[in-house]
Amino acid sequence: MKITLISIPVRDQEKAFQFYTKKLGFLVKKDQPLGGGNRWITLVSKDWQDGPELLLEPAPNHFKPCKVYQDALLAAGYPYTQFDVDNVDAEYERLLALDVAFSVKPKIAGNVKYAIFNNTCGNNIQLVQNL
Repeated sequence: MKITLISIPVRDQEKAFQFYTKKLGFLVKKDQPLGGGNRWITLVSKDWQDGPELLLEPAPNHFKPCKVYQDALLAAGYPYTQFDVDNVDAEYERLLALDVAFSVKPKIAGNVKYAIFNNTCGNNIQLVQNL
């Protein structure tokens, strides 16, 4: 058994698509219309193109419990998921230059350095560097 697909709820698929590809640098694996203005959009890391796909899931627009959960995480400042990076400080500076909003600047906690940013589509995302 292996993980092949992870979904992240987004409130605007096109906005999320632009953010994840243009600012975060993910690559498009699939982009297929599903009807009703929805798309099956999966992305992969440019550094791991055969790795798990990230699905930009429009669930908060169609399933109220998903939106309630997403709102609660966002209000509490908790990240929905995390992405590992080689250098949190460098990624923080790169994303700041692209106008990405961070709620937590790079910090050390135990054997990791982390930072948290807003993905503009209803989620906080944590960047993590193992030290």
